[in-house]
This record gives sequence, structure tokens and C-alpha cells, in this order.
Amino acid sequence: MAQLLENQRETWGTRSGFVLAAVGSAVGLGNLWSFPYKIYSCGGGAFLVPYIVAIFLVGIPLLTLEFSLGHFTQKAAPSAYQKCNRKLEFIGWWTIILGFIIITYYPVILGYCLSFFWISLKGIFTGGVLPWAGQGVDGVANAHNFFFKDYLNMHDSFAFGQFQWQLFWPLLIAWILMYLCIFKGVRAVDKIVWLTVPIPWLMLIILTVRGLTLEGSTQGLAYYLTPDWSRLLEPKIWCIAFGQAFFSMSLAFGVMITYASFLHRKSDINNNATIIGISDFATSFIAGIAVFAILGAMAFATTAAGHPVGIENVTQSGPSLAFVAFPYALAQLPYSAWFSAVFFFALITLGIDSAFSITESVLASIVDKTGWRRSVVLVVMSIVGLCSGLVYVTQGGLNWLGLIDGMINGAWGIALLGLLECLALGWIFQLEKLRLHANSRSDFQIGRWWNILVRTVIPVLLGTLFFWKLYDDLIMKEFMIVNEEGKLVFENLIGYCVAVFAPLLLSVIIAATTKNKQAQPAASIETTSNDEKSYDKAGVWSIVLVLLSVAILLKKFYGSDASHSTTYFVVASVLGGFALIFTNIAHYKADKKVIKASLSSSIAGIGSVFLMSFLITAYLVKMSKSAKKVDMPVITDMTGVSYVILAFVFFVIIAGLGWCFYKAVDKVHDIAHPKRVHDIANHMFFQAS
Repeated sequence: MAQLLENQRETWGTRSGFVLAAVGSAVGLGNLWSFPYKIYSCGGGAFLVPYIVAIFLVGIPLLTLEFSLGHFTQKAAPSAYQKCNRKLEFIGWWTIILGFIIITYYPVILGYCLSFFWISLKGIFTGGVLPWAGQGVDGVANAHNFFFKDYLNMHDSFAFGQFQWQLFWPLLIAWILMYLCIFKGVRAVDKIVWLTVPIPWLMLIILTVRGLTLEGSTQGLAYYLTPDWSRLLEPKIWCIAFGQAFFSMSLAFGVMITYASFLHRKSDINNNATIIGISDFATSFIAGIAVFAILGAMAFATTAAGHPVGIENVTQSGPSLAFVAFPYALAQLPYSAWFSAVFFFALITLGIDSAFSITESVLASIVDKTGWRRSVVLVVMSIVGLCSGLVYVTQGGLNWLGLIDGMINGAWGIALLGLLECLALGWIFQLEKLRLHANSRSDFQIGRWWNILVRTVIPVLLGTLFFWKLYDDLIMKEFMIVNEEGKLVFENLIGYCVAVFAPLLLSVIIAATTKNKQAQPAASIETTSNDEKSYDKAGVWSIVLVLLSVAILLKKFYGSDASHSTTYFVVASVLGGFALIFTNIAHYKADKKVIKASLSSSIAGIGSVFLMSFLITAYLVKMSKSAKKVDMPVITDMTGVSYVILAFVFFVIIAGLGWCFYKAVDKVHDIAHPKRVHDIANHMFFQAS
């Protein structure tokens, strides 16, 4: 077992370099582009509730899981899953392919930043005047028209239209920059992130201060920080929030598994994951303050009525916040061209970290699997990625970008992969090995509550979101393949294929056609024990309970007696709940001995997770139907709730990061603590095995 970490593999030069690179991957254009727009379209402050739940209850624990897996196996995602269990390799390839789909359109957004940076530089040398400059209503209209009409030459349909050369050349430059950042390996990345990570934070602070000083900014902040609680009953908001958390923290792309695989064997895992998760959340939250302060000022300038923030035409799509709202605000500053150049340079450095991190995960996965030369694979992959991105540099390209991004970052994309990740590592693999591995190297310890989170709480949450979104798409016809007139909705069909069918098909092809350097696949690190038979009884009984619960639900849905439907649901929920408890107890006992629980217990656990997710979804759907829709009043000023949310979030950020940094510099560990000794002893036991 110990030899797994002895493989000769390039490593990060410093811990700070790894943390900055991981933060750079997590903190990207999504923090300034996607996050504020999703808040705007999902009821303002209401979006913060599911997003905070997603970050702290799901995001940071899963980030710890991916760090542990990558560091334990010293492999990129597909090979890491294969090390756990040969049958799980497809999950790793699925994550990598979704990541590759993202880097077909992410450099397009990076290209927008490059174009605006170049335009700002030209403004400096032509008297400091920006082409979209203007005051009040004229300024908003100028910024909007410049981006959508002058620059994108965009039309509203999904028809591709004319090829836009002014979009192609920045896309080409973006790919060249990504190539130059990673072609020398992670030690070069270690140095690059010292430039590309701090600059965006500095510029974000400047923009936040400027936004807060604009007249009317409190109107936007009120919308940002005042929740419309009725919106929490909409599954779409929860799905978008969890998808944004996964996208923002680079979860389920294989990025963090790959980055952790390059860590030195003594590197911290738990504290690094917490620092990165809180830093990402802090960046998004502060970016939200800057964006909504500016939106409030824009609403004030246009004297819009009937909406808390107004700017319906300006904020019709996500990129408009970065390429309409911010340019408008920058044009109000003295020396606006200089500030604009610095801002878009910051966006470039912000976006390039995330772009090349996903590229690196795809590259490392292919190299690990095939043994092909890294330099050759990188060139071919860059060319394929560039060619695939050409669809987004047409007149309808932004529409396709929004569609594919919505599918990949929704329930059908990375959220579903997060569910599979938890089920595979929590119920099939011995999750306790990863916990002990992380604890033996980290500044602070995580208890077995983390196992319960990864094994039960998180997959039930993600499963509920998946079933809820499935209901919305198929029953409520939110995302129809065939419209009400019986005509095929071609763009939606393509979106589903990209999000689900294409990754599965490509996963099978890649796994079947590529070969490792070794003649035979590497042996699984999973171990079995005769002791697992002792947990078989609990697993069998749990399977019986799950089957009984399913039978009761079938009776409810297909039976003729509808008068006892509530009773059926209650009984099914109780049986499913007991099945989930029994399987968790069996795995908890197996964890204490660092052995594998029985196959029947694992099957029962996965079945009970899906069952409870379905039952919770059914309850929430019923509750949302009976809930009364209440119109949110127009808010023009901060309320007490707004200030409470603001204070709470800042406390969490400051206290969380302060505690993490305290643990990082504290060199005196309480190694005499019984639990610590027990964890280390168990870790040594399974390594020796």
C-alpha cells in the first residue's frame, strides 16, 4: 500500500503554490460572471441560502474527498477511480469529458476579456475615452449596445449565423496563453499563480469600494441581501445553487483530484480544502456586493420602475454583468480607460487559472492512462479544444454557450456526477481509508461524521435535487425535447446529449481503446476481509426494507385506493429510513475496524439513498404545489434581515479563515490525544496491509 505514494511524480514546489493554484481554479470568471447573474435571476438574496448550504455542507466536504483521493492514489481522476475499483473508472472519465466540454467554451469568455482589455489599452492612447462611455441612461444603453451589437453582432435565435472573426482571434490567443501556462508542468504553474491570483482580489476590492460610492448603490444591495423566502420552494433555484457551487469550486471535473495527485506525500489536505472553499465563497460574496452596488446605481441612473433592480435589458444574459455592468461603472471613473484595462487584465488572470486547471486535469488523465508524451497530447488537445469552440464564435454562439453551460452545471451534469462520486467512494470503496489518510497529514482532524456526510447526507441532497429537476423537466416540461405543438426542440435535445449521452459514450470508447504503459491494469487498492460477512445480515435486512418500501410506493401509485396515499408515503419513508440507518451502522462498524462492509450492505445503502431522495422529492413537490405565491415587494433600502445576513457572512468568512490559518501555523499538534493516536494506528494498519 505504501508504494502507491512512492511513484515518481512531479510535485508542487510549495504548499502556498498549491493552495494558490487550487484557489485560482476555484475562483474564476464564474465568481464575477455566473454567480451574480444567477443571484439576479433567482430572487436575489433567496439564492444565498441554498448556495451557503451547498458550499459548507457539500462543497468543502467533497473538496476534502477529492483531495484525499488524488493524494492517496497519486493519479488523475480516471486512474484514481480505477485504483479504488476497476469498475469505477468510467466516473473519472465522465468528469474529465465534462471538464473538456467546459474548456471548449470557457476560453471564449476569456477571449471577451482579452478583447475588452485591448480596447481599453487603445482608449488609453486615444485620449482615455472608452467606446461605450456615457452618463445615465445613455451610458447604460451604450454599454449594452457595444457588447451585444458592436462586439458580438449577436442575434436572438440558435441559428449559427455568420462567423465572427473579431471573436476568433481572442479565442486563439486564449488557447495559446493556456498552453504556455501548463506546458512546463505544475512547477511552472506554482510560479504563475503568484501573479494571477492576488491581482483579481485587489481589483475586486477597488471595484467594490467604487460601487458602494455610486449613487443608488443601496438599492442593489437591498435586492442582493433581502431573501424572497417563497423562492426557496422552487427546485430550479436549488439546482442552480448546487451547480454553481460545483462549478465555482471545480468539483466533479477531476481538477482537484489531479492537483492533489501532484502534492508531496506529507502535504496537508483538510485545512487546504477548507481554506480554498471559504476563499472561493468569500470571493463570490464580495463580487456580489460589487455587482449589485453597480446594478443599483444603474437602476438609479435609468430611473427604472417595477423591479427592485431594473436593468432587465442589460442583464438578459450572464456575461452582460461582466461586459455591460462593469464597463458602465468603469466609464464613470476618472482615468476610466486605465481602470478598465486593469479590471479586464484582472479578469484575464482570474479566468486563465480556472481554464488551464481544467485543461491540466484532462491532460494528466490522458497521459496517466495512455503513457503518451505530455507535450504531444497537450498540442493535440489544444487544437481540438480550439476547433470545438468555433461554434461559440458565431452570431448565435452566446445562446449555445448559455444552453451548454446550463446543462453541464445543472442537475444533469456535474451535480449528478457529484452524486455518483459519493455513492462510489462512500458505499463501494472503503471511505474510511481516505479519511485516515487525510487525517494523518492534516493540520486538524475530521471525525467519522465526515463519512456520514459523504455517504448519506450529501448524496441524499444531490439525489433529491436530481429527482426534483427530473420532475421539472419531464412533468412540468421545463426543458422539453418536444414542444406543445409536437415539434422537436433541437437545441434542448443537443443540450441533453452533451450533458448525459455524449460523456457516457465517450467514456466507454476511451476506456476501451486506450492502454496503460503496463501490460495489465494496475491492481485495485480495495481490500476485502472475512470480517465483512458479519455485516451481511444487516445488509440483507436493509435490502428487504428497501424492497418493501418500493412495493408500498408501487401500491400507492398503481393501486385503486387513493384515500390512504399519505399513509403509504409515511410507511415507505419509515422503512426506507430504517434501511438507511441499518446500512450506516454496518459501515460505521466496518470503518472502526478499517475493513470493507458487505456487498449486500453497500447495495442496500445505495438503494436507500435513492429511495429517500425520491420520497423527499415527492414531499417537496407536494409542498411547493400547496404553497401560496407571494409577490416580493419592491425593495429600495436595506432591512434588518439584510444587515443580519451581511454580518453573519462576514463573521463566517473571517472566523473560518482565521481558524484555518491559526491551525496552519500552529506546529504543536496534540498527538497524545486518544482519538489522534487511534486514527494514526489505524492508518498504519491499513498501509501495512
